[in-house]
Amino acid sequence: MMPLSEIFFLGIVLWLLYRFVFNFFVPIVRTTRQVRQQFRNMQDSMQNPGRPFQQQSNTQSREEPQPKKKDERPSNSNSLGEYIDFEEVK
Repeated sequence: MMPLSEIFFLGIVLWLLYRFVFNFFVPIVRTTRQVRQQFRNMQDSMQNPGRPFQQQSNTQSREEPQPKKKDERPSNSNSLGEYIDFEEVK
């Protein structure tokens, strides 16, 4: 049977190892993966610069443009009303 001091020491070492792994090592691995993924995405977007624009233009061309009516004012969701410029009085 192990003495109480060795069990206590082993417990502290295991606790420190656990803290090192989950508070230092795991976040570094996650951050490294995230940075690599961002670099891959950036490289893909640099190699294919027109692809996102082409996808947007294709979706816009499928929709039929709706004519705007000149008489209608744009709806304002703000309950305070329109913004009115003012001059500062001296």
